[in-house]
Amino acid sequence: MAVRRGRGPRREPSRHPVNVTFVDDAPFGARVADAVSGFLGSWKFIVLQTIFVVIWIAGNIALLFDFDPFPFILLNLAFSTQAAYAAPLILLAGNRASARDRMTLEHAAQEADVEEEQNERLLEGNKAILEKVEELEERILELEAKILSEIRGRPAG
Repeated sequence: MAVRRGRGPRREPSRHPVNVTFVDDAPFGARVADAVSGFLGSWKFIVLQTIFVVIWIAGNIALLFDFDPFPFILLNLAFSTQAAYAAPLILLAGNRASARDRMTLEHAAQEADVEEEQNERLLEGNKAILEKVEELEERILELEAKILSEIRGRPAG
């Protein structure tokens, strides 16, 4: 069953347990915080905000629209409001990223422990096989020596 988030293409549910927790099962607020902080940290946002500010200042200086004259107090208020909302959302997303990283490391450590146990079992199995091979080599050498002694003990025919 495909998971649908936003307007993007459908995507399959995550297989990695950390992604299931932090992406597929994430609450709405967490997904919003991730999306907003992702947008605020992008070049698209920087370019759009720069264009908006240039138009705002140029329009008010050239008197194309005269609702925020020179000290641009309304623009300042808009930036303050944006910062007041952006900062906690960025912190929320940062906290989630930190928790996701911690869970990823814990999962990787668990997987490494499982792999180490498997490697130890394989090594023990290889040692047992090597011992059997050595026993067989000794037995083969004994049989070879016995055969050679019997051949040498017979008169040439």
